[in-house]
Amino acid sequence: MKYNFDEIIDRRHTNCMNTDGFRQYIFHADETMKFPYADDEFIRMWIADMEFATPEVIIDAMRARLDRRIFGYTRVFDPEYFQAFLNWTDKLYGWTPKREDLFTSHGVIPALYELTGYLCKSDEKVLMLTPSYAYFMHAAEHNNIGYVTSDLVNTKSDGYYEIDFEDFERKATDPKVTLCIFCNPHNPSGRIWTEDELRRVAEICFKHNVFIISDEIHCDLIRSGQTHTPMAKLFPNSDQIITCMAPSKTFNMAGMQISNIVIPNEAVKKLWSTYHKFDENPLSLAACQSAYESGYDWLVELRKYLDTNFEFVRDYLRANLPDAVFRIPEATYLGWVNVSSYVDKDVNLPMMFANEAGVLLEGGNMFVANSDGYIRLNVAMPRATLEEGLRRICKLLNSKRK
Repeated sequence: MKYNFDEIIDRRHTNCMNTDGFRQYIFHADETMKFPYADDEFIRMWIADMEFATPEVIIDAMRARLDRRIFGYTRVFDPEYFQAFLNWTDKLYGWTPKREDLFTSHGVIPALYELTGYLCKSDEKVLMLTPSYAYFMHAAEHNNIGYVTSDLVNTKSDGYYEIDFEDFERKATDPKVTLCIFCNPHNPSGRIWTEDELRRVAEICFKHNVFIISDEIHCDLIRSGQTHTPMAKLFPNSDQIITCMAPSKTFNMAGMQISNIVIPNEAVKKLWSTYHKFDENPLSLAACQSAYESGYDWLVELRKYLDTNFEFVRDYLRANLPDAVFRIPEATYLGWVNVSSYVDKDVNLPMMFANEAGVLLEGGNMFVANSDGYIRLNVAMPRATLEEGLRRICKLLNSKRK
């Protein structure tokens, strides 16, 4: 393999959330919180960034920008930046948004917060599918707006989630529901929605005057043989879908705080242009453009490594935790595992695994609703680290067997 995804990189003392901020994020505590394990003894399988080195082509682009030896207030003035993004979406998805619809933001989450405020009045609500990435809920709460959930269904209890369209439409008929924040591919289940599913979601929303924000940050991280379709591609004449994409998950650039937002609606564009803070980090711009221009070969190899990591997880759990329910996700590098056969549903799973196994992970309680008894595992790490994390998880759960 051209790239060394087995390299173990020391990330401590970099002000990285993964290593230095987990107490605050997972446990809402400060540095005085103690565990039986030292910080460097934890296996970290929680936050959605990777344990792999950022591609060298991106590091080189940042070095080249540093070599200019001067900075300044920075916005996107060079047309080559947006052209790099458009070339990327055309190459991977056969989708080329209009240049005048493209904007940058300091990450997808800030964009969600900002757009929700533009699109919803104080007495209106946001609709989301659950389990859900918690920041969809937080975007509503940040704007003092209510939210409504529609549970995904797992009919065969095999980890394959589907949309309950009858329930989804029933929720969408509420005249107070004016925005759907939709995750494609879905976090945490890893589903890639089919074109038929995407059309049905959008058509229900259009029918009931519900605007859509489609968070597609995981779109590049698909399994072999899978295909991602941007929802907006299916509705080229609609201005009711805003698309959010970013290189941060794809190229392990979390923290660079840059994303690309496609806004076809003229009224929303006017609000964004009036109130959004457009200044960007010059290093982030250099990194993002380089990723889209030169990062594809690295992504191809990353996908192969993630495929084999997921196969390893599947085989390991089958052999050592047979009553856990796990399905290799169609996208993302996040495994969604039902461990309810081993623990009571009211157990604080992140706390239990941190204290008793030395593993940091996210429990179902962190995904809004419809997620009791689940854990989310980040598998984007060297195989040796992944194996040790799974060994600890399985050992603890087998000792807890109900």
